[in-house]
Amino acid sequence: MTFARPVLMVFHGGLGDGAAERTMAAARVAAARRTVEAALAAGFEAAIVATDDVGAFDALPANVLLDVDRPGHPFAFGERLRGLVARYGLQRPAVMGSGAVPLLGEPELRLIVEQLDARDGRFVTNNFFSADLTAWTPGDAIFGVGELERDNVLPRRLRDEAGLAPVVLPRTTATQFDLDTPADLAVLSLGEVFAGGTSAAAAALPLAPYRGLLPLLCEKTAEVVVAGRVGSMTWAHLERDTACRVRVISEERGLATAPPGHRPRSVLGFLLEEVGPERFFRRLAEMGDAVVLDTRVIEAHLGLRPLREDRFQSDLLQPARVAEPTLRRLTEAALDVPMPVLLGGHSLVSGGLMALTDLAWRENDRRLGLSPQS
Repeated sequence: MTFARPVLMVFHGGLGDGAAERTMAAARVAAARRTVEAALAAGFEAAIVATDDVGAFDALPANVLLDVDRPGHPFAFGERLRGLVARYGLQRPAVMGSGAVPLLGEPELRLIVEQLDARDGRFVTNNFFSADLTAWTPGDAIFGVGELERDNVLPRRLRDEAGLAPVVLPRTTATQFDLDTPADLAVLSLGEVFAGGTSAAAAALPLAPYRGLLPLLCEKTAEVVVAGRVGSMTWAHLERDTACRVRVISEERGLATAPPGHRPRSVLGFLLEEVGPERFFRRLAEMGDAVVLDTRVIEAHLGLRPLREDRFQSDLLQPARVAEPTLRRLTEAALDVPMPVLLGGHSLVSGGLMALTDLAWRENDRRLGLSPQS
């Protein structure tokens, strides 16, 4: 079996057995199904779901293939990716994780198809420096790059080692938002586009801080503190599309793809070490009316390596369910300040904030009785 037209590969697996991890796994399956459906409608010839969870993807359409990981075989992204390209003879492959760009629709996916069909020797990605979705042609270019531990570095490898030309999708909420953590799931559950895939999990999500943030984004006298791996594009979006003042502390951009031996350092991490979690959040409360915090930067600064379930429970503002003591105390302190505090990862302070801003203005228009076109 070979495919000459574009084919979407979706990787889903290794998500853990904790309660929060299971919630995220279910949401990512729903996201993957939605993206696959949009991709097929946009002109992809087929889709391949590579997974270690056979039961998660039942009743797939005929042009969606299930490729199950080998039991007992350690997962290696690069090896698995090359195996799929070779096995199915993919000439125009695209690859993403099951939670990647869940708001991507037919228009963006159709653009990828058009770019791949236009000519060989190019790749398309949503983010050149830390990709969530990458498509390329010819497919065998993947055999001309070195080891791939994760998909984030694929665009740079395809350009620098395989000589392909980059095509970067326009930076929009849809191309920058990822479903990585419960914070991202909370953002999706507040919206309308993806409500069907997240409604079952919404009851367990800490939506009050998110709802508390929304009107502040539309309030001229409010100030919002945003800290973590905040990119210039997100900052520009906030400056352009919010009425409030925004205090941005951007640190450790590129942390996920940092070279071996990199030692993360954070201004907020130093403050936390000096004053402790309780005074840390009280100080942040003096700087704004709400805080949106990428906690992974602080964790890296402190040298913490909590389990993914601990991180997710912290995002859910459930300190009693966080086993790592420092992260548990940090989560408790976030709950003690009388202001909205949102905890999450990189997606929260990038596409997540962009999505929240879009939603804030829709809610503002509803409150004022305005139509969407007003």
